[in-house]
Amino acid sequence: MEYKDTLRMPKTEFPMRGNLPNREPQIQAKWEELNIYQKVQEHTKGRPLFVLHDGPPYANGDIHMGHALNKVLKDFIVRYKSMSGFQAPYVPGWDTHGLPIEQALTKKGVKRKEMSVAEFRELCEEYALGQVESQKRTIQTCRGSR
Repeated sequence: MEYKDTLRMPKTEFPMRGNLPNREPQIQAKWEELNIYQKVQEHTKGRPLFVLHDGPPYANGDIHMGHALNKVLKDFIVRYKSMSGFQAPYVPGWDTHGLPIEQALTKKGVKRKEMSVAEFRELCEEYALGQVESQKRTIQTCRGSR
């Protein structure tokens, strides 16, 4: 007799292995097809509003594990609030101002002292918006598009 035959295991349709790299895109596609996010927002409409802006990441570099942890923790909070009687929409955002962007440009060789403040700010804006687009692509690639 096989040892496994002596165990009382529940009968279930769940597979023994998660196989997430293959199954997660299918699950995401199903959620998008069912319009889950929009349905939750419609269901919670009119409740007290809870908004947690999802930002940073700072727009001065590539996405890394710290950003992923930040997003997961904020997702927990927003979902908890939604299930606790609040209307809690997902509000993405980026921190696109300040010293980190200025430092990134300086490291790339931009001579801040040799241009006007307006010219430098324009370069900062272009750099930040480019980083936002790059991070959007990276985030969407990692989790599927929302």
